[in-house]
Amino acid sequence: MTRQIVLDTETTGLSAENGDRIIELGCVELFSRKLTGNDLHIYFNPERESHEDALKVHGLTSDFLRDKPKFATLANDIVEYLRDAELIIHNAAFDVGFLNKEFELAGLPPLRSFVGDVTDTLALAKAVYPGKRNSLDALCDRFGVDRSNRTFHGAKLDAQLLADVYINLTRGQDALLIDIAANEPVQGRAMVAVDLRSFVLPVLTAADHDLAAHEELLLQLDKASNGRTIFRQAAENAVA
Repeated sequence: MTRQIVLDTETTGLSAENGDRIIELGCVELFSRKLTGNDLHIYFNPERESHEDALKVHGLTSDFLRDKPKFATLANDIVEYLRDAELIIHNAAFDVGFLNKEFELAGLPPLRSFVGDVTDTLALAKAVYPGKRNSLDALCDRFGVDRSNRTFHGAKLDAQLLADVYINLTRGQDALLIDIAANEPVQGRAMVAVDLRSFVLPVLTAADHDLAAHEELLLQLDKASNGRTIFRQAAENAVA
């Protein structure tokens, strides 16, 4: 099973190419779709002021950040933490662009050269809920994820919220139909066919312990039926 890191950043502004910098990095680790507690949360001194609009979003003042480490001093540690993991990011292009610029300034290669993959939950949400609002706030509301303690945007808090949203967003095919069916009365209305070919669904593979548990159950069924388990016989006939 791939190690997954749900990642978010806060920045001084919107343009890494024009000199804006990362001021906060928040990462939450998932393994087998469960929180591990092996998280990462760092504030950085960006050596520049935040734009007024950005400051209203994150609330991280220059006075607060002044004694924090510079990104370059911890860049290698961040690379090792993220190495080979699948990254889960909302609006991934934004965060990846800023991380790539920070790694470039630190003399390191770009993000995709050392991580396993990058999954953009915004693109995934748009595929599952086309035409609907798919911001992190909107998805939290849709899935009932509590964000009541979110006064400002914060990288660690937003990564925690996104981890919950991601689990809900990828929980199964029934999630694709729940919004369509929830407010539709059953009686007196025809069922609406939904073409699922337009959706991009994640492929979730079984972990080794799941496969072992499944095989143990099959062995118990074989024993209880004296070897007459129907689907075993069907599988053998298909191979033959």
